Amino acid sequence: MHDIADVPAELDTGIKLVITGHSHKPRIDWRGERLYLNPGSAGRRRFKLPVTLALLEVLEGSIEPRLVSLLE
Repeated sequence: MHDIADVPAELDTGIKLVITGHSHKPRIDWRGERLYLNPGSAGRRRFKLPVTLALLEVLEGSIEPRLVSLLE
């Protein structure tokens, strides 16, 4: 999804991961068993936001997210 505001309030229970990106603000947000992830932006710095990307380790039955800063 481009913008988290566009994500329907009710999602199928089988959906465990929602990735958004409109705001460029990195965020890992668990809501129950569902992960809402914004990896941020790996391009040039926007405003004063960090330059980041997200790594996901997907194992049987689990998702382990991690945000990685690309600039100090």
